[in-house]
Amino acid sequence: MQTYITGATTALITPFKNGSLDEAGYAKLIQRQIRNDIDAVCPVGTTGESATLSHDEHKRCIEIAVEVCKGTNTKVLAGAGSNATHEAIDIAKHAEFCGADAIFSVSPYYNKPSQEGLYQHYKAIANAVKVPFMLYNVPGRTGVDILPNTVKRLFDEVDNIIGIKEATGSIERTVELLAKVPELFVFSGDDTIDFPILASGGKGITSVTANLLPDMKASLTHAALKGDLATSKSINDKLFEINKALFCESNPIPIKAAMYIAGLTDTLEYRLPLVKPSLENMKKIEKTMKDYHIVGVD
Repeated sequence: MQTYITGATTALITPFKNGSLDEAGYAKLIQRQIRNDIDAVCPVGTTGESATLSHDEHKRCIEIAVEVCKGTNTKVLAGAGSNATHEAIDIAKHAEFCGADAIFSVSPYYNKPSQEGLYQHYKAIANAVKVPFMLYNVPGRTGVDILPNTVKRLFDEVDNIIGIKEATGSIERTVELLAKVPELFVFSGDDTIDFPILASGGKGITSVTANLLPDMKASLTHAALKGDLATSKSINDKLFEINKALFCESNPIPIKAAMYIAGLTDTLEYRLPLVKPSLENMKKIEKTMKDYHIVGVD
């Protein structure tokens, strides 16, 4: 019987050095996540700048995550998304081959498929692998929304589709999904509403903020899943200001800046068209960070 991923998962940033993937730096970031009780790392999602990585770089990020997490309690929930179904299948197969525990796949961006197109897209990818598979719905990024009836259809008809990373920002959407599909694993994809989603029956979170504060995000999630909602809400409330600051510009611009300010990355590099935050926002991020204890900073 397969063990499904639940709990606190981190949408990893992808560090660059001199324009290339910083493999050693990436491994170090993952090791820090493991030390701070994160249940799974999520390489090459939106936060990992997957849209501007080459396919080889994308695959290498997954390989590194698997290598570093091997023999630990931290799993790998690998990003395998594309707006071309055949490309997503190729990445998903590679993730499974190299040992990823599960896969999540962002909805196809730019080409705006119909709900039938989304169904066929996800069915094709999931059927190409055997590992547990999660949908990833972020319509503010992709321009397409995986509607609850489509989620239910996929869950009912494709054996290894077990959940969804839900990043619409809507609590109502989570309630609707779990009303229609009570067994669905819903993960929060919006840091500010992690607690409400968990309290509504969510099984986990996939967090941007956890790059910086993995210990707090792990504690928040684990408390909620144990039924200690008061503790979980208290931590969620404490994180409100940093959650907001880390989305003052498009993700992952602020979180990469925060990681650099904290000394957790050696360089502050993005792939064009992303660029460094404005000076004003850089100061805002740095000021907000002073109110938090960032573990593992040398």
